[in-house]
Amino acid sequence: MTVRFVTRRLSEFSDQAADLNDLAGSGGLLFVRNGVGYAGIGEITRVPLEEAVSYLQEVKHDSVDEVPSDSVLAFGWHPFSGHGGTAIVPAVCFSKSATGDTWVTFHQDQEQSMLEHLKARHDQPALPSTYGIRPGVSVERYLSAVTHARDAVRRGEITKAVIARDIFVDSSSAIDVHALLRRLKVSFGSSYRFSIDGFVGASPELLLERDGDVIRSQPLAGTCPRTGDPTTDARLASELRSSRKNQIEHRVVIDMVHDTLLPYCSYLDWQPEPEVIAVANVQHLGTTIEGRLSEPLTSVIDLVKELSPTPALGGYPRDAALQLIAEHEGLDRGRYGGAVGWVDRNGNGTWAVAIRCAELSADRTVAHLFAGGGIVADSEPLAELAETQAKFQAMLAAIIRP
Repeated sequence: MTVRFVTRRLSEFSDQAADLNDLAGSGGLLFVRNGVGYAGIGEITRVPLEEAVSYLQEVKHDSVDEVPSDSVLAFGWHPFSGHGGTAIVPAVCFSKSATGDTWVTFHQDQEQSMLEHLKARHDQPALPSTYGIRPGVSVERYLSAVTHARDAVRRGEITKAVIARDIFVDSSSAIDVHALLRRLKVSFGSSYRFSIDGFVGASPELLLERDGDVIRSQPLAGTCPRTGDPTTDARLASELRSSRKNQIEHRVVIDMVHDTLLPYCSYLDWQPEPEVIAVANVQHLGTTIEGRLSEPLTSVIDLVKELSPTPALGGYPRDAALQLIAEHEGLDRGRYGGAVGWVDRNGNGTWAVAIRCAELSADRTVAHLFAGGGIVADSEPLAELAETQAKFQAMLAAIIRP
């Protein structure tokens, strides 16, 4: 059966200003940054990630002349393990551009559902909840894994490994995903905020963006706290830039991303020195890499698979670091540390590294949170533990805040 989508300006159906967080609500799909991005509702199909582009190319599309080329798309994820990955094609997809133009793309049989969704209120009365926090991997095992990784670096077996730990947040009532997304919008509006099939987060790190033949990445590695006091934060940022440990950790990631993308490009360049990227609770070293793809253009999905997991979440050399992680870390990362984003029928898309995130249980009463850090020769286990505590705050505060 032929699948046919229709795209029109949202103003044809509603005169209300579109907020993608509200359109996604608690049960929809979301990928947005600075108010620009996509919200989906319903599901036409889900396919293996590597089949997403070919599926979308078979879809029929009825649109007006000025419609954006990325109107028919799929949301998806690529897990940390590199095996699998899923793309979800929504029944209705709302898109909002940097200029504020808003479009709606819907399956030909879903117009009435789309209209009812626009009329509905998606915020529910807040239910009083109590929360409990329990560890996943014990602190003792985490510290031991950090020590093993550090010692392996000192012996010259690896250059870097990322060790993570996890915690669980138990809620007495179902976690309101819509409220969670709104809180993340307030504190992490400049991050890539996502909600896809029970996987919710606000990632500051761009893994890869492809727009035609232009590609862009902004790896982050090297972290320090952010206190909210401008003087203190400026001092911490200066120390971050001058930190040998953090510069080594960052350089490893930049070199791997550059070397992976270069064979696909006719041109590839990067910032000569990293900048400090500040989010609500931490600061990172970040370097922008940008280039042009050679013909024939490689799909963003194929490039995501090549890049993930980057040394910012795995390590270097990749195979040796991943083996060390598997032996000592003690947790199943699932989608954490992989990638999350969207792809269209042309192979364009934007994918963020899946960090600052939570996996929600089916009944939404349990949130599984992850945080990690890069381990090099100068790493100190207790300092790394403190870094994970700072990184947990992004999702933890958004979940339990009244």
